[in-house]
Amino acid sequence: MIDKAVKPSISPSARRKARHYGVQALYQWHMTKYPLGEIELQFLSEYDFASVDVEYFHDIIHHVPANLDELETAFTPHLDREFEALDPIELSLLRLGSYELVKRIDVPYRVVINEAVALAKKFGATDGHKFVNGVLDKLAQDVRTVEIKADKKR
Repeated sequence: MIDKAVKPSISPSARRKARHYGVQALYQWHMTKYPLGEIELQFLSEYDFASVDVEYFHDIIHHVPANLDELETAFTPHLDREFEALDPIELSLLRLGSYELVKRIDVPYRVVINEAVALAKKFGATDGHKFVNGVLDKLAQDVRTVEIKADKKR
């Protein structure tokens, strides 16, 4: 008998797709300020979420805005430009990556950075991925010190 409390493991692909849609939803929220529930319903009805970690998508689009001040305070010291000068896609990616680094310690820091860089290459400006990589790498050194030190010992 399978214990109902134990969730089946979520595939990395399903998480990747949740981030893919999550960053788009965060971008839409940033640009339009529409209610998060409406944006979520729009995405769920307009896109095929059969192979998406829907729970993680929900988590991203509701918890990133709920923790916005903390997340922006965490990554802002690592910016090489004024906050107001950030491209909205890069800002959305920094918010998502910061959320995962600060609040989702179940996700390895390397995964957070790699996924954010891949999304920056897909949606961002030509060299936006380098910027996102640099900021999140510095933030990871601040908030994932123990994990990074353990990784270097391997």
